[in-house]
Amino acid sequence: MMPNPCVNSCWPNSSDPSPGWTGPGSPLNSTWDSGTHADYDDEFLHYLWREHLFPRLYEWVLIVGYIIVFVVALAGNILVCLAVWRNHHMRTVTNYFIVNLSLADVLVTAICLPASLLVDITETWFFGQTLCKVIPYLQTVSVSVSVLTLSFIALDRWYAICHPLKFKSTAKRARNSIVAIWIISSLMMVPQAIVMEKRSMIPELANRTILFSVCDEHWGAEIYPKVYHVCFFVVTYLAPLCLMFVAYFLIFRKLWCRQIPGTAAALARKWVPPSRHPASAQQGTPSSSSSSSHRSVGLSAEIKQLRARHKTAKMLLIVLLVFALCYLPISVLNILKRVFRRFENSDDREAIYAWFTFSHWLVYANSAANPIIYNFLSGKFREEFKTAFSCCFKGFTSCRRINVHHVTQSTSQKSLTANNKSDNVSKVSEHVILTSVTTVLS
Repeated sequence: MMPNPCVNSCWPNSSDPSPGWTGPGSPLNSTWDSGTHADYDDEFLHYLWREHLFPRLYEWVLIVGYIIVFVVALAGNILVCLAVWRNHHMRTVTNYFIVNLSLADVLVTAICLPASLLVDITETWFFGQTLCKVIPYLQTVSVSVSVLTLSFIALDRWYAICHPLKFKSTAKRARNSIVAIWIISSLMMVPQAIVMEKRSMIPELANRTILFSVCDEHWGAEIYPKVYHVCFFVVTYLAPLCLMFVAYFLIFRKLWCRQIPGTAAALARKWVPPSRHPASAQQGTPSSSSSSSHRSVGLSAEIKQLRARHKTAKMLLIVLLVFALCYLPISVLNILKRVFRRFENSDDREAIYAWFTFSHWLVYANSAANPIIYNFLSGKFREEFKTAFSCCFKGFTSCRRINVHHVTQSTSQKSLTANNKSDNVSKVSEHVILTSVTTVLS
């Protein structure tokens, strides 16, 4: 299954959490005197704190990385939601799914990231039995929501670009799909909550300290976790990614490789704005000039729309690639640990611990990467982010002026779009793919 970073999964051997401790108070020494049990326990706890719990140098670097990801992911994804909420012209089908993806990222960042950081650094679960079930459950629900949302985006784009006449995307269908995504994910992750249990790695000290308590899975038989984790990996990672890459391959082939001469795609490569031909603009009668101007404006709008299609497809594919790469290390490590039992008797505990902590950080880094991708590859989101930051630094009055200007500009753009559509009613059928797909991002 897609592992959840909130669970301590770094122990190579659960029966030996303290290699190197050989004093009389060590559980590895069976000849210790029970009369000095308490003193040796205290000494052992000091040893655990010094050797295992206090952050090392590279763990301080990890803490800084977690803090940066936390701030960027939380602020960036909230800005994405606000950008779509504040602007009606951005409430498209694709943007609804992007908002859903951002909500899942906000959930995992706000709830699971702090717990994961504390577990990775201290190797201890401090949050009790109830949260041991709740937090990992929310983590896996968020993962499922993310991958299903990306799948719905790919399916919607595939239908809109490759089969525009067979299916029409609407905002209502998008909202219903989002509700279905959350319901399916919530039900599918129930087994994860059932099997999570809190236990102590050192039973002898369970009544004296919470240190080295772990939140991990407890299955009745060995075959169950293997079946569950393999199925989860296939259902929520491998199969959806394969289908999404196939969908985007067909989309890119349609947009770039399958255009015929004479279509808007071919014209886009050769088209030059009329303003660059002043000589030709002076020729002809006024009526022919007016007609030519209308045709030029319509062609310009279609070419801009086509270029927007290309930019949107590129942006969504990059989001998918980043998701796949960020979740690949933890997916592989989880299969090796849960299915093949590769780390149970390993001697290189430090290397395993480092791999797990870095892969946990990558999961959260994916949540921070998406708003950055939107900022660099989507002009509309970039403008909204700038507006939001202007509101923060210039105050409420400046924000109101910016919003009024933005609404006026948006209204004028909608009017121009409506005029362009009325001028292009008689376009031939070769432009159906361009006019049937709604512009989502520019």
